Amino acid sequence: MQIKTHHKIDNSLSGYPVSIEECKTATVKLITDERMVADEKGLIHGGFIFSAADYCAMLTVNHPNVVLGGAEVKFLKPLKLGQNAIFQSEVISQEGKKITVKVVGHIEDSNQQFFEGLFKCYVLDKHVLE
Repeated sequence: MQIKTHHKIDNSLSGYPVSIEECKTATVKLITDERMVADEKGLIHGGFIFSAADYCAMLTVNHPNVVLGGAEVKFLKPLKLGQNAIFQSEVISQEGKKITVKVVGHIEDSNQQFFEGLFKCYVLDKHVLE
């Protein structure tokens, strides 16, 4: 598994790569911790969930110049402290430099789906900041 993108991601906040099949699929595991908690009941803030799903989409494309152009996501159930998440992705279409990736999130121990999204990724000729 060779990771070609997003090398400086903090995996403790955005998930750990489990597997990558370049331009096909990827799997990321998000291990929840206190930094992600939004309230006294242990609700995990949606921003961390989105970050892990986005990272999974970026790893699916796995190109040094991949960027996110847009996303349509659904939070189907809450994720709480102590529940870890598995995100799995697949490329559903590719048109030139635009690659659409579907990402599904499951609660690890129960295998209940709690998240789904479509991520519009673009592979640029050079880094977005150049």
